[in-house]
Amino acid sequence: MEPILEDWRTPGTRALVGAFLSLRDEDEVERFLRDLCTLGELRDLAQRWAVARLLDEGLHYAEISRRTGASTATITRIASWLHHGRGGYALALERTTDVESPHDAAGPPTADPPTAGPAHDPRSGARP
Repeated sequence: MEPILEDWRTPGTRALVGAFLSLRDEDEVERFLRDLCTLGELRDLAQRWAVARLLDEGLHYAEISRRTGASTATITRIASWLHHGRGGYALALERTTDVESPHDAAGPPTADPPTAGPAHDPRSGARP
Protein backbone atom coordinates (compact mmCIF):
# COMPACT_ATOMS: atom_id res chain seq x y z
CA MET A 1 0.00 0.00 0.00
CA GLU A 2 1.22 3.48 -0.78
CA PRO A 3 2.04 5.62 2.25
CA ILE A 4 -0.65 7.93 3.51
CA LEU A 5 0.62 11.36 2.55
CA GLU A 6 -0.75 14.51 4.06
CA ASP A 7 0.28 16.69 1.11
CA TRP A 8 -2.96 15.88 -0.70
CA ARG A 9 -4.62 18.43 1.59
CA THR A 10 -4.09 21.51 -0.49
CA PRO A 11 -6.12 24.71 -0.67
CA GLY A 12 -7.71 23.23 -3.79
CA THR A 13 -8.80 19.99 -2.10
CA ARG A 14 -10.08 21.96 0.90
CA ALA A 15 -12.12 24.15 -1.47
CA LEU A 16 -13.51 21.01 -3.14
CA VAL A 17 -14.53 19.56 0.23
CA GLY A 18 -16.17 22.89 1.05
CA ALA A 19 -18.09 22.79 -2.22
CA PHE A 20 -19.47 19.32 -1.37
CA LEU A 21 -20.42 20.48 2.12
CA SER A 22 -22.31 23.45 0.68
CA LEU A 23 -24.69 21.22 -1.28
CA ARG A 24 -28.08 20.69 0.30
CA ASP A 25 -29.50 17.50 -1.18
CA GLU A 26 -29.00 14.52 -3.49
CA ASP A 27 -30.06 16.44 -6.58
CA GLU A 28 -27.51 19.17 -5.93
CA VAL A 29 -24.73 16.63 -5.36
CA GLU A 30 -25.66 14.78 -8.56
CA ARG A 31 -25.64 18.03 -10.55
CA PHE A 32 -22.27 19.07 -9.10
CA LEU A 33 -20.70 15.65 -9.73
CA ARG A 34 -21.95 15.61 -13.32
CA ASP A 35 -20.51 19.06 -13.99
CA LEU A 36 -17.25 18.27 -12.18
CA CYS A 37 -16.47 14.80 -13.57
CA THR A 38 -16.35 13.13 -16.96
CA LEU A 39 -18.52 10.07 -17.46
CA GLY A 40 -15.40 7.90 -17.13
CA GLU A 41 -14.51 9.51 -13.81
CA LEU A 42 -18.05 8.99 -12.54
CA ARG A 43 -17.96 5.35 -13.61
CA ASP A 44 -14.63 4.86 -11.82
CA LEU A 45 -15.93 6.46 -8.62
CA ALA A 46 -19.16 4.44 -8.73
CA GLN A 47 -17.17 1.25 -9.34
CA ARG A 48 -14.85 1.94 -6.39
CA TRP A 49 -17.85 2.53 -4.13
CA ALA A 50 -19.52 -0.68 -5.35
CA VAL A 51 -16.29 -2.63 -4.69
CA ALA A 52 -16.02 -1.19 -1.17
CA ARG A 53 -19.62 -2.17 -0.43
CA LEU A 54 -19.11 -5.72 -1.72
CA LEU A 55 -15.85 -6.07 0.24
CA ASP A 56 -17.75 -4.95 3.32
CA GLU A 57 -20.29 -7.72 2.63
CA GLY A 58 -17.41 -10.22 2.65
CA LEU A 59 -17.51 -11.27 -0.99
CA HIS A 60 -14.45 -12.85 -2.61
CA TYR A 61 -12.37 -10.79 -5.00
CA ALA A 62 -13.28 -12.97 -7.99
CA GLU A 63 -17.00 -12.48 -7.35
CA ILE A 64 -16.54 -8.73 -6.87
CA SER A 65 -14.61 -8.58 -10.14
CA ARG A 66 -17.36 -10.52 -11.91
CA ARG A 67 -20.09 -8.24 -10.57
CA THR A 68 -18.36 -4.90 -11.05
CA GLY A 69 -15.81 -5.44 -13.80
CA ALA A 70 -13.04 -4.15 -11.52
CA SER A 71 -9.67 -5.82 -11.80
CA THR A 72 -8.36 -7.76 -8.82
CA ALA A 73 -5.57 -5.17 -8.57
CA THR A 74 -8.19 -2.42 -8.14
CA ILE A 75 -10.10 -4.53 -5.63
CA THR A 76 -6.89 -5.17 -3.67
CA ARG A 77 -6.10 -1.45 -3.58
CA ILE A 78 -9.62 -0.59 -2.39
CA ALA A 79 -9.47 -3.35 0.25
CA SER A 80 -6.20 -1.91 1.51
CA TRP A 81 -7.71 1.57 1.88
CA LEU A 82 -10.89 0.10 3.39
CA HIS A 83 -8.90 -1.66 6.12
CA HIS A 84 -5.84 0.56 6.54
CA GLY A 85 -6.82 3.96 5.15
CA ARG A 86 -8.22 7.05 6.82
CA GLY A 87 -11.57 5.45 7.73
CA GLY A 88 -13.55 7.27 5.07
CA TYR A 89 -14.88 4.13 3.42
CA ALA A 90 -15.87 2.65 6.79
CA LEU A 91 -17.59 5.85 7.86
CA ALA A 92 -19.57 6.12 4.63
CA LEU A 93 -20.47 2.41 4.73
CA GLU A 94 -21.71 2.81 8.29
CA ARG A 95 -23.84 5.85 7.43
CA THR A 96 -25.38 4.77 4.14
CA THR A 97 -28.43 2.68 3.52
CA ASP A 98 -28.34 0.82 0.25
CA VAL A 99 -31.34 1.39 -1.95
CA GLU A 100 -29.80 -0.53 -4.83
CA SER A 101 -27.34 -3.36 -5.02
CA PRO A 102 -23.62 -2.52 -5.32
CA HIS A 103 -23.61 -4.13 -8.76
CA ASP A 104 -26.30 -1.74 -9.98
CA ALA A 105 -24.41 1.22 -8.51
CA ALA A 106 -21.38 0.42 -10.67
CA GLY A 107 -23.41 0.77 -13.85
CA PRO A 108 -22.77 3.61 -16.25
CA PRO A 109 -24.10 6.99 -15.20
CA THR A 110 -26.59 8.63 -17.48
CA ALA A 111 -25.55 11.51 -19.68
CA ASP A 112 -28.19 14.01 -18.61
CA PRO A 113 -27.87 17.39 -20.29
CA PRO A 114 -26.91 20.30 -18.08
CA THR A 115 -29.76 22.37 -16.67
CA ALA A 116 -27.83 25.62 -16.84
CA GLY A 117 -24.51 27.03 -17.93
CA PRO A 118 -22.58 26.96 -21.20
CA ALA A 119 -23.76 24.60 -23.89
CA HIS A 120 -21.75 21.40 -24.25
CA ASP A 121 -22.34 17.78 -25.12
CA PRO A 122 -22.37 15.87 -21.77
CA ARG A 123 -22.03 12.56 -23.61
CA SER A 124 -18.56 13.48 -24.80
CA GLY A 125 -17.15 13.53 -21.28
CA ALA A 126 -15.40 16.79 -22.19
CA ARG A 127 -15.77 19.75 -19.91
CA PRO A 128 -16.60 23.19 -21.33
